[in-house]
Amino acid sequence: MSETLTVTEAARNFSDVVNRVFYRGDSMELTRGGKVVARLVPAGDAAAPTGREVLAAWRTLPHLPVNEADEFAADLERGREALNQAPASKWD
Repeated sequence: MSETLTVTEAARNFSDVVNRVFYRGDSMELTRGGKVVARLVPAGDAAAPTGREVLAAWRTLPHLPVNEADEFAADLERGREALNQAPASKWD
């Protein structure tokens, strides 16, 4: 369930808002001047990485040389084609 509150309402009822997000799993959109300025969502697993952390880790991964990347793309295509083929018999 997602609810919209003004920033002022959220500030006046901060403890209640946090409890609803944590215990009930509600999401809150906070508005100022009619525009959404923030969202409060349950934290979930504290060990889960943020999107920025995933992107930073992704950028540090080694890249395949062009010839290996082309071979990998061809392997993927062959695999996709193999998945779309019907078996010769229903026992295959």
